[in-house]
Amino acid sequence: MKRTTQIAADRAYNEAKTVLPTEVARGVYIENPPSAEALKLMHLLIGRAGGRMADDVRHELRLADIKKIDGMRNHTRATLKQLFIELAGAVMVFDDTEAQCEIIGGFLDRAKLDYRHEISDDLLIAWWFGGAFREMAEKSCHWAILDRQTVFALSSKYSILLFQHIASLVNLDHVTSKTFTVSELRAVLGVSDGKMDRFSNLNQRVIQPAIADINHTSRLTLTATPRKVGRTVASVTIAWEEKPQGAKRDAKRELDRPKVGRKARRDGNAETPALTFPDLGSVKNAQPWDQIARDNAPRIDGRHVPDLRILADAFRKWCGEKSIPFDAPSIEKTFATWCRSYSTR
Repeated sequence: MKRTTQIAADRAYNEAKTVLPTEVARGVYIENPPSAEALKLMHLLIGRAGGRMADDVRHELRLADIKKIDGMRNHTRATLKQLFIELAGAVMVFDDTEAQCEIIGGFLDRAKLDYRHEISDDLLIAWWFGGAFREMAEKSCHWAILDRQTVFALSSKYSILLFQHIASLVNLDHVTSKTFTVSELRAVLGVSDGKMDRFSNLNQRVIQPAIADINHTSRLTLTATPRKVGRTVASVTIAWEEKPQGAKRDAKRELDRPKVGRKARRDGNAETPALTFPDLGSVKNAQPWDQIARDNAPRIDGRHVPDLRILADAFRKWCGEKSIPFDAPSIEKTFATWCRSYSTR
């Protein structure tokens, strides 16, 4: 039987997919559930390590590489530090049924942010996976293959955790649904004890938004059906099916668009005229350009984006040099990509 690490090594060429051990995809974070941004970083670290995820070695990544990824924030040393703190505090549980024991430990052993060349945007990130994760990955013979762009596009930790769990099940023969008790589903979604104890709140604020998020940006369509015992919801069945080709193309087009306005488009509240970049002035308070700049342009002193008038003028000049019209298709995506590489120098 092939191991997960072998599958990850065989797919090292494919940067669009992440091979995740099923034990991680279905794992339960019993304390300090990570945020959406921390989970995205977790997927990036596992994808970067690939077939070496079970090895007790140093792994490396540069901040400049992270900034090139659509769906990842324009991170700084300060924001990455906070995400690594979250990941270091997340507790994972692996039930080794063959050895009849449970392994409890952290995802990370330690991480280092080498900022000697930070001023030139060459921050070096190094990390070592924790012993519990490495043992889990080494023994894993089941895996989930996730579309990385979908994971980075999802907007909440609840949708990421649900998506990775369902992704570990979709290729099983004759399995198109799974029934969770309410407590099991809360654990899968990382909902802390004491939060949203009423099922109506859990359904309205967590389950349905997560399903809508996944349905809008993935190749799957999910549904949730509550099952009652008397007047109390005792379980929820999550069912899934592959979208037809046309719907898959719509989801792919959505992934290629900036996240600004995604919720409105998902809810059917967005107008969809062709966008045109303003030909004069600042983009401050001019949406979606203001938000795109704030999400993607480099930060100064960890807090502020560059002056938005200067930024806009520089983009207009660049468009002129490249003969790109301000109303070009996907001009908002072009602007977002350009912002990530912007330099005041």
